[in-house]
Amino acid sequence: MERRRLLRSLVAGGAIATAGCTGVTREDDEETDEVRERIPVRTPGGVETVVDGVELPVPGEEIRRPLPTDGIPAIVDPAFAEDWSGLDPDGVDDPRLPAESPVLGVERDGEARAYPLRILNRHEIVNDEFGGPIAVTYCVLCGSGVVVERTVDGEETRFGVSGKLWRNDLVMYDEATESLWSQLLATAIRGPRVGERLDLVPVTLTDWGSWQETHPGTAVLLPPPKSGLIAESPLSFDYFDSKYSYEREDQLIGRDNRGNGLYGKTMVVGVEADDEARAYPFHVVEKEGVINDRVGSLPVVVSIAADDTLTAYDRRVGGETLVFEASDRETFRGGGSRWLRRTGEAIDGPHRGQRLDRANEHPPLFWTGWSNFNPDTDVYGLDPK
Repeated sequence: MERRRLLRSLVAGGAIATAGCTGVTREDDEETDEVRERIPVRTPGGVETVVDGVELPVPGEEIRRPLPTDGIPAIVDPAFAEDWSGLDPDGVDDPRLPAESPVLGVERDGEARAYPLRILNRHEIVNDEFGGPIAVTYCVLCGSGVVVERTVDGEETRFGVSGKLWRNDLVMYDEATESLWSQLLATAIRGPRVGERLDLVPVTLTDWGSWQETHPGTAVLLPPPKSGLIAESPLSFDYFDSKYSYEREDQLIGRDNRGNGLYGKTMVVGVEADDEARAYPFHVVEKEGVINDRVGSLPVVVSIAADDTLTAYDRRVGGETLVFEASDRETFRGGGSRWLRRTGEAIDGPHRGQRLDRANEHPPLFWTGWSNFNPDTDVYGLDPK
């Protein structure tokens, strides 16, 4: 039952209360912005000036600055091991990363790595070399995990935390050009590379125990000082303190001022297709079990896996659009086969071995993150705005 509460624990208040990311007020970095404004903006072919309806560059007054650059120090020299045993913090004998701990999982070239949110919610960016240079990022305000290839203009670079927020989302900077990048757009929104986009790497939000089950050879990120930081930090953290409350489950379902029955930290999975966007809230999917739906021309199936993660898949297989129904907590059934909710793989029947394509670009995230970047989104199962 601990894992069953993964997303409930994730949205409880502690996931938001990270260093410097609460009580945000507008504070423009006028000197830095003034320097960046003197750098010519590149607009060659292939660079976009409008991305997902956003005109670029983003005006400086739309960007807020609660912290100085590198006030949250990114990880630039990550270290990995099979588990967290042997770290020996004070008062803990042979500690382990608890199975229910949320992680971002990445699989590349047949290898797997896990990045615990217990680290990411304090450092937000991990610059890694894994099947090529990547940056694993997490915004604590949006609950959004995004992994990108960390190359700018074809050259490898490192990303850091700018200390700024746009639409309450993490704004990164790259060391090569000091351009500012929106995490959720994966796009440069100000600076020399404005309009350029980063290639996304598939990522899974799950818990450590479930990730280990499906990826038994996985490595897991170790916390500092095992992993090196981009800058020295006066702060020290107990990474064995999850900062999550397992009791405040009522935060999963609540209301905000949009009047649509959603609380800002309600977990949703979002799907976009044909200029349409739809959010599927955790509590609605939990009630219905398995949802067969269509976003634009894209037929989707949405459910909750046994690790408590929302999943959304394209339900087209071999030119046929399947209709799914619940089988058990681990699987749903469609086209005469049972499919794993966690991975979308058919485990028996005529489609055995086939895998459904993901319908969502990003893992599940908070409603506030999805709605801030998709203001015209529909919400499945709720009255229209």
